[in-house]
Amino acid sequence: MYIDGFVMAVPTANKDKFIAHAQKGDSVFIDFGATRVLECWGDDVPDGKLTDFRKAVQATDDETVVFSWIEWPDKATRDAGMAKMMSEDFNDERMDPATNPMPFDGKRMIFGGFAPVTELTGE
Repeated sequence: MYIDGFVMAVPTANKDKFIAHAQKGDSVFIDFGATRVLECWGDDVPDGKLTDFRKAVQATDDETVVFSWIEWPDKATRDAGMAKMMSEDFNDERMDPATNPMPFDGKRMIFGGFAPVTELTGE
């Protein structure tokens, strides 16, 4: 498994726009091999003494922190999927800012790829 993680500040008033944006765009990741995409609206995001999620994305009082991740079966599938999305010939209206604009400031989004090192399940 391989995980792409994202944290962003979304204007609280844009919650419905964010959900619509995610519902439209997230299917591209599934089409390119992701096994699951989760978008999570913050409802218990405490302020930290040194750092926290809000500080990491410079969230203002009228913004909510969103924590999202994409699960891939492996890094090779993720790398191939991301390469397709970043290629010059990629043209999909689900990811086109003209037809599916981001309802948040993408410059303050933080993201990265992560290789799991341990997993515990209740199954």
